Formats: sequence, structure tokens, C-alpha cells
Amino acid sequence: MTGNPSTFPDFFYAAPDGLGLHARVYGEAKSGHWPVICLPGLTRNARDFHKLALYLSTRSPVPRQVVAFDYRGRGQSAYDPDVSHYNVGVEASDILAGLAALGIEEAAFIGTSRGGLIIHVLGALRPAVLKAIVLNDIGPVIEAAGLAHIQSYLERAPKPKTFTEAVDAQRSVHGKDFPILTDADWTRMVEALCRETDQGLLPDFDPKLVEMVANLDLSKPLPALWPQFEALAAIPLLAIRGANSRLLSPETLEQMRQRHPTMETIIVEGQGHAPFLETGSLPDSIGAFLDNAERQSRPGDTSGP
Repeated sequence: MTGNPSTFPDFFYAAPDGLGLHARVYGEAKSGHWPVICLPGLTRNARDFHKLALYLSTRSPVPRQVVAFDYRGRGQSAYDPDVSHYNVGVEASDILAGLAALGIEEAAFIGTSRGGLIIHVLGALRPAVLKAIVLNDIGPVIEAAGLAHIQSYLERAPKPKTFTEAVDAQRSVHGKDFPILTDADWTRMVEALCRETDQGLLPDFDPKLVEMVANLDLSKPLPALWPQFEALAAIPLLAIRGANSRLLSPETLEQMRQRHPTMETIIVEGQGHAPFLETGSLPDSIGAFLDNAERQSRPGDTSGP
């Protein structure tokens, strides 16, 4: 690992097919407390979780080690020459390889959008690794209208020349769904999404991901993951939905409650897909959920964290 241990070391490891992958590791492993694994959205990366990871690893009542992953083709992970490997099955296997390299056998998982889909796959591949789950604006049913919106803004994404233009562009596209965000929030979003290059400011992901999204046929019903979701019924689960989300509908969220009776929910007013997990009271709520889930997992333990 490299970097400043007081913030986060970078961790590099090899995927099962040998591709070089990256994760950020915040804090030290703590005996008796689950680490937290953070999985970002489709074109996002580990930087999305920076402020939440700092909170959970240093300021939460129960500080935890936090690992935030870059999928292949995103962030500091290598781009894959075979674009067919950009799928949730391969990415789930990559995460398991990263956990093995870090010596992590069980953890709490936070998945935003695509990260939540990967958690569903992990539940089928290795359910014992999942001790608690936070799904950020994702469920077993993905609304076609939400995917169409993602298709549209990825295909027509502007090419800003400056950081200020990039912030303005994101606010122009997403501002209607996120009226509550501050200037600092929009700035942090662009800092997480983009990187400086010789060609200027560019999105920090393989451009071929845009082609894959563009080729999705949304005229056909998308496969639902209810069997995979129902397999998570015994695992403590917190579902977070942006009140303005186009990807996770209120109807799907209600069905999730019915099929996972102990599921907790948070509706984030003034945000869409996907809520910024570092905003408002979300860090406190997520930390409290993890602490409570861990405490209840210990038979006969009625004490605090």
C-alpha cells in the first residue's frame, strides 16, 4: 500500500484474469468489528465515498476499516481491452479477489446503483461475506425511464474545458433532481467524477462504458432480481431512496419491504439518483445502522457498541 495512513492508503491487486485493480483503504482492521466495503455506481469510482469513509473510519461511534473499490475501467483500475468484461458478474468476482487479497472474509457492504446490483450477485456467489447491506437508490427492479435518463446524459455529455464549466454542466443536467445540493456538493461531485489529463478535464472511466450503455435496448423489459433479493432476507438491510429518483420507484421499494420485513428505509428529500451519502444526517444514520446490526448479530449481547 502507498499513501498517507492518516487518510487512506491505495491498495493495488490483480483481478482473477490478471488485470490491475485498485481500492482505497481507510483506517485499520479492528478485531470484533466488521469492515465496510463501498461499491460505486456504473461510471463512478472510490472517490465518491471519501467523506463517508472518513466518517465511518474515524468519527463514527464505532470506527471501522472502510474499503472503497474502483471497478475495472474506472478510477485507478486498469481499462479492460475486452469491453464484454464490464459486467456485474465479472465485477463481483473482482471484488471477491480484492477481499481475498486484503484478508477480509466478512463485511458490511454499501452499494450505490450498480454497486447494489453487484451486492445481489455476491449474495449468490458468497452469501457468508455479507453481514449487513446498505442499498443506495437501487433494488431488484430498475426503471427503464431511469436508465433512459442515464443513457441520454452519457451520450450527450458536454466536454467542459474548465472545472467551473464541468460543475455548471453537472448542475444543468442533474439540478432538477437535486435541488437541495450546495455549491460544495456539486464541486465535490465533479472532483470525484473527473480527472485532469493532457487533453483537459475528462470523466474518470473508460469511454467504452458509454458505448455499452448506449447499446442497451430499453424497449424490452429489464430482468428483475427478486430471487437474488429474497436470498438476502436474513441479512440486515438499509434501503436508501432519493425522493426524486427515476431508477428506484416507490412501488419497488414497497415490494422490497414486503419481501424483507426487517428492512429499514430512508427517503432523502431533495435528491434523486443517487443520493450523496455524505450529506445531511446520512453518515450518522448509516453508522448507527451498521452498529446496531453488528450488535444484534452477537447472541446474548445487549450492551452498546
